[in-house]
Amino acid sequence: MAQTPASLRSNLGSFALIGIVIAVLAGAFAYTAGFLSPGRLTPKKVVAAFAPASGPALGHRRNHAKGICFTGVFESNGDGAALSRAAVFDRGQYPVLGRFNLGTADPNAADSTVRVRGIGLQIATPEGAVWRSAMINAPVFPVSTPQAFYGLLEASKTPEAMKAFQAAHPELAGFGAWAGRKDWTSSYAEEPYHSLNAFVFVNAAGHEQPVRWALIPAAPAVTVSPDELAERGPNYLEQEITERVRANPQRWTLRVTLAEPGDPTSDPTKAWPQDRRNVDVGTLIVQQIEAEPDGPCRDINFDPTILPRGIQVSDDPFPAARSAAYARSYDLRTAETKDYPRTKTGTRP
Repeated sequence: MAQTPASLRSNLGSFALIGIVIAVLAGAFAYTAGFLSPGRLTPKKVVAAFAPASGPALGHRRNHAKGICFTGVFESNGDGAALSRAAVFDRGQYPVLGRFNLGTADPNAADSTVRVRGIGLQIATPEGAVWRSAMINAPVFPVSTPQAFYGLLEASKTPEAMKAFQAAHPELAGFGAWAGRKDWTSSYAEEPYHSLNAFVFVNAAGHEQPVRWALIPAAPAVTVSPDELAERGPNYLEQEITERVRANPQRWTLRVTLAEPGDPTSDPTKAWPQDRRNVDVGTLIVQQIEAEPDGPCRDINFDPTILPRGIQVSDDPFPAARSAAYARSYDLRTAETKDYPRTKTGTRP
């Protein structure tokens, strides 16, 4: 049973919850698009809301600013072809470009201070189709609408406003319960990553099926506390995944969950029942890690509306909203190239 705001405050403490929400706001990957209320709520406003009081980190992504690139392949097993006519589900192997990241606006944030971890993924097929996705390790999203997300960003600036917002949005309880767990994993490789947003698969016969997807790690989770993670150093996750992949490629199963009639497709705060049918459609294999400065993911915009034929957006408003804000963030950071810190070796300063 979902916790009520009152019980959640009792368990975590009002101030602690505020701290958790502030820490993960940048990790919550949905944004608000200007098409919702032009002149009142725009990508410019929402992207600006991520910046700390000291200002944005110039040259960096305005959200998920700390990250590291990877390359690899997606091995499709062919089982997704019955669900979608996208070529990526035909049995075969397809090149992958991606980025592990932390949900923060600070590219120098210590790993132990950021609860949300993410993955940006691009899968390409020989005929030129591209599928991009941005996923996070949280199983549900904090709020149910783009407007509420912007309100959450604004409310997080003061404890009083956050308390009022929390009381008005009981759906925060599910995300807050996850964020407040004491055990974290010790590696990017041990995390599951969730699309959270619903999309629509269209097969060769034209049948439309609402879906969500997730990457399920092959590596078993080794849990640590934030304090233990802090002792390992501020950039431990990047160092660990680099060494781990150098020793052995890392794998995730791409699992597609099929909605049934009545399942909510426009509200990412609501998980679908656990008895829904799952189809494992292939394996993501991460083969090489590369530092982000001058790396292959540096200038990729992981826009979730870049989809191949056979995958469509649903009635979920977040993907379009994210797309608009991603574009705004991309424009800003590419105009600030001179401000992006680079080194002769291409590693993080």
